Amino acid sequence: MYCVRKVNDDYTWVGADGRRLAMFEGVFDVPYGISFNSYLLQDEKTVLFDTVDSAVRRQFRENLLHALNGRPLDCVVVHHMEPDHTAELEDLLLLWPDLEIFCSAMARNMIRQFFGAKFDSHIRVVKEGDTLNTGRHTLQFVAAPMVHWPEVLMTYDRTDKLLLTADAFGCFDALNGRLFADEVDFDRDYLDAARRYYTNIVGKYGPQVQAVLKKAAGLEISMLLPLHGFVWQEDLGYILGKYDLWSRYEPEEKGVLIAYSSVYGNTESAANVLACRLAEQGVTVEMYDVSVTPVSYVLAAAFRFSHVVLATTTYNMGVFITMENLLHDIAQHNLQSRKYLLIENGSWSPAAAKGMEAILEPLHWERLAPTLTIKSALPEEKLADLEAMAQAVLDDLGGGEEEQSAEAAAPARKFVCKVCGYVYEGEELPEDFKCPLCGAGAAFFKEVENKPVKQFVCKICGFVYEGAELPADFRCPLCNAPASMFEEKA
Repeated sequence: MYCVRKVNDDYTWVGADGRRLAMFEGVFDVPYGISFNSYLLQDEKTVLFDTVDSAVRRQFRENLLHALNGRPLDCVVVHHMEPDHTAELEDLLLLWPDLEIFCSAMARNMIRQFFGAKFDSHIRVVKEGDTLNTGRHTLQFVAAPMVHWPEVLMTYDRTDKLLLTADAFGCFDALNGRLFADEVDFDRDYLDAARRYYTNIVGKYGPQVQAVLKKAAGLEISMLLPLHGFVWQEDLGYILGKYDLWSRYEPEEKGVLIAYSSVYGNTESAANVLACRLAEQGVTVEMYDVSVTPVSYVLAAAFRFSHVVLATTTYNMGVFITMENLLHDIAQHNLQSRKYLLIENGSWSPAAAKGMEAILEPLHWERLAPTLTIKSALPEEKLADLEAMAQAVLDDLGGGEEEQSAEAAAPARKFVCKVCGYVYEGEELPEDFKCPLCGAGAAFFKEVENKPVKQFVCKICGFVYEGAELPADFRCPLCNAPASMFEEKA
């Protein structure tokens, strides 16, 4: 039986909820399911935007055929070639042999990799700025490489002011009959799922997300239509603001994540004491046992909070395995701009801190106090050191303006990857450096001149635009305010 929702007069959601998948992409648990969104535009031409995962193909097929109501499908736009959005391509071609497929050049190559050459005569390669007229609607293609695969496109409907955003602005959890974010209490019930989705799926690619946000700032957008999660038709500034923060690696709030691994409970006990000292001073603290909690939740919390405490036992003269896995995941996602503290335990030869430092070193986090080393259990004489760690966090949470101004006086040099656009910041680019996004070596980087820029602040929502001048037709990417609502920051 079909189950569809109207997006507006011409667009229909024909996707499906998946609730039987234990793990999304084989690594992220989805206890509340996940939606696979597909949208059908019915104009003089019928256009399907993406398909779905094979797990929900039957529901998708019933939805699509019902929405078409006997009309043929003319076009499919492939925004993203991951199989959870393309599993039905082959069957659609069998149903409609004259089907045209619109995608990027790299997506065309991936179609061949997944399906062979049978699609070649049906593929129409498009690039940034190309358009497709369907009758009343004009569709404009927007390149979004590395958000989060290199072939990704988005589509902007110039007529209805809709942006179909591929995997950006998505969310874990099934829709459960709802389609629009304003049909639920998103901040209360779904923000954690959206953050976990972003940080784990897209989080590594902050500079690329920033590039897409700048493109979006030049478009008048009334709706965001992602491939997972809710459609945004109200308060777009809310979700755009979250993506702006996350992609700049800025914490959402001042608070402390304490992540620990503990074999017999002694390391956990030390972590609990530290949490008590912080909480009784009004600090927001969130704790995770990384041997029990999947890494994806802890990574999301690390993006959320300004300060991170890592406490672990020594294991095989190194870092306990579940903590090591977490640290590698944090490093792989390129999380920046965090303050941190370390607690290590070891009954005869504590050695975990050195291993943790080695993994975190490329992120250039700021350590607030010396490592607290415990041998077996926390003794009374170490309580003063633990109190000092808590005080270091309290002092840092209470200030920081003076330190930031000193850092601002000497901006880091910037080196941009000529292959994918990744930006490395530091005094020098190491000779053996490899781009964390595309793997290009140091020879493919060029230094970008640090030119002074002006800052223009939106008087409505506080968004800051940086550049030599504010374009006259600029609109705030968070609240859509025009350039007249911006003022130059002194």
